[in-house]
Amino acid sequence: MTYQEKTTTVSLMSTLLIFGFYLVNALPLMQSEPMNSTAIFSLWATIIVLSIIVNIVSSILALIVFNVIQMIRTHEEESDIMDERDKLIGLKGTRNSYVTFSLGVLVSMVTLVMNMPAVVMFNLLVISGLAAQVVGDVSRLYLYRRGV
Repeated sequence: MTYQEKTTTVSLMSTLLIFGFYLVNALPLMQSEPMNSTAIFSLWATIIVLSIIVNIVSSILALIVFNVIQMIRTHEEESDIMDERDKLIGLKGTRNSYVTFSLGVLVSMVTLVMNMPAVVMFNLLVISGLAAQVVGDVSRLYLYRRGV
């Protein structure tokens, strides 16, 4: 597994953990009849802070562990140099993320047109942002495995 694949895998795992945490906590709040806006807003703040902290900490820890394992196995440092292929894969993953997020924004705007509460729109925005990150990471991993 290359350096870029390892970092993408760590990013995917941390995003999936945060996405799961959000769904487990948001679904009961959305299903309750009088929607508790304060609880949902605090959940959004928690998700934003968690995503920043978890992504940074997991990336740092994973890179340390991967480099230690690499040094033990080969007595050489792993190269993090990006060539044109890595940049192209990164751009394609970013494109897929943007398309996913744009579709999520479109769907969330449609909910406003359908006279749904604004809380539904904001939940769809958070979900589409997390889904966009997952789609981008999965597409990068797929492209690295396929060898584009």
